[in-house]
Amino acid sequence: MASHNNLVIGQSGGATAVINASLVGAVNRAMQDGRIDGIYGMKYGVQGLLREELIDLRRQPADLWPRLLHTPSAALGSCRYKLQDEDPARVIEILRRYDIHMLLYIGGNDSADTTHRIAEAASHMGYDLRAISVPKTIDNDLPRTDHCPGYGSAARFIALATIDSTMNTKSIPWHYPVKVIETMGRDAGWLTASAALGKRNEDDAPHILLIPEQPFNQQRFLQQVEETYRRVGYVIIVTAESVRDEQGQALGAAGQVGLDAFQHPLLSGAAQQLVELVTRELKLRARFEKPGDLQRMASNCISITDRDEAYLVGKMGVQALLDGEHDKMVTLLRHSEPAYHCATGLVALSEVANVQRLMPDSYLNSAKTMVTRAFYDYALPLLGEALPAHATLEQIGISQ
Repeated sequence: MASHNNLVIGQSGGATAVINASLVGAVNRAMQDGRIDGIYGMKYGVQGLLREELIDLRRQPADLWPRLLHTPSAALGSCRYKLQDEDPARVIEILRRYDIHMLLYIGGNDSADTTHRIAEAASHMGYDLRAISVPKTIDNDLPRTDHCPGYGSAARFIALATIDSTMNTKSIPWHYPVKVIETMGRDAGWLTASAALGKRNEDDAPHILLIPEQPFNQQRFLQQVEETYRRVGYVIIVTAESVRDEQGQALGAAGQVGLDAFQHPLLSGAAQQLVELVTRELKLRARFEKPGDLQRMASNCISITDRDEAYLVGKMGVQALLDGEHDKMVTLLRHSEPAYHCATGLVALSEVANVQRLMPDSYLNSAKTMVTRAFYDYALPLLGEALPAHATLEQIGISQ
């Protein structure tokens, strides 16, 4: 039996524009319940926990939490650390030393695995621990949840960036008639697909989407680029950074600079390779844009829906701990009546850890290079406020 209900919270993986909302939701719920004593934060995720770098969240200034709700990045600090064989047992010993019996870890696929391994170690060592994972990833690839907090804001950024960048190309289309915009997304194309959410007509940008789930065929790609250029006068392509050819080789593999802690390749990205291909084969001027961290972190593109749901999963993560739940992840359950909203559920971490949910074929057209109406219906509610429709002049000539 726990002598104290001390809680520790960590953030892990790539930070997002709304991951702090989950932290605020968790802390607010914990402070409301007299059953929780200490509320601690891991500095830099489980890596900081292993170094016993903990901070007291109860003693933070009261005005911090409403401000943190609107602050991007990971306030506790994050990490990309894969637990070594000896680490789970050491984590349990540290938790025992600080009398911590509740653990909340906010993160994506790899973070779910970390939480699951700590939960298993506690069971094997007979330690009274409840561990819950709170979902977070702009990749939107966690299974058993309708979508992932962080995705809606990143998707909003990519949709707006595509709309606005296209306006520049339209203003002088002969300067760089082909533009490639590269998004994050290691294995799943959800974020790349979001570039089309501002598309209203067939000839609107983007014209071509390239996602990791669909093998890249060079000849089909070049043919589509050329046909679009002849019809529209310019071509906007949005590609995932890790799009792969028909042999499974990432287009950016030539610039690979190593592996991360979870053995994921660190690639130079596909955009440069595509620009070089178009320039060489079609003799068209081309350039690329790489938003980089901005797509994860842009506070001016935060979706209010996304932020509210991030807060909700943090809050319900602590509620799950108080209800005695263990070794599970909070999920979002979509409801469409009377209007879009989400409730929460729980799923066993064994069904989540190291599992990815990829883009289904029903969200892609027959060519697999553009999304269908089903994807719009799925993704648009996550963006919050409606995307703008920029004004364009009518091409009305002057009569003499």
